[in-house]
Amino acid sequence: MAIDKELLEILACPKCKGPIELQEDGKGLTCDTCRLRYRIEDDIPIMLIDEAEEI
Repeated sequence: MAIDKELLEILACPKCKGPIELQEDGKGLTCDTCRLRYRIEDDIPIMLIDEAEEI
């Protein structure tokens, strides 16, 4: 199951409050401004700055 499109429209990067995009593989959300990747586990985005990976 993928993340709902309506949810993606309202989600924002917790660090800069900018837009985020779903990665092509569907395993994470990326913020191009902060260069951070937020992983998705069991169809739930983990939107914690401390848990994000730098890209």
